[in-house]
Amino acid sequence: MMDMEFTLEALETPALTKAQLADLLFEQIGLNKRESKDMVEAFFNLIAASLIEGTDVKISGFGNFQIRTKAPRPGRNPRTGEAIPIGARRVATFHASAKLKEQIHGNITEEGSREVEWSVGTE
Repeated sequence: MMDMEFTLEALETPALTKAQLADLLFEQIGLNKRESKDMVEAFFNLIAASLIEGTDVKISGFGNFQIRTKAPRPGRNPRTGEAIPIGARRVATFHASAKLKEQIHGNITEEGSREVEWSVGTE
């Protein structure tokens, strides 16, 4: 696998969207627009399908997406104070790899860090 570096210009929105990821593949790799969009969609669909099935996803050098089951617990409506039971549920979590954590830590500047969020929701 070859190492590729993608450059992110100033984003128009505070979140990096799937459409912007597809544009990066088009501009920086040379895939056509349809191939770029299909590749991004397939990538996120594969991750989502695995998590829905209960299978963790490990991306070497990036991190792990995992499914956790949370136990039921008592909750409270913050407006009314009324007790509301919160049922058991499955949640997806992400844990950055040690390599990614080191890269993030190394990119801190005196001016502060730049934040880029990855949006995987539908557009």
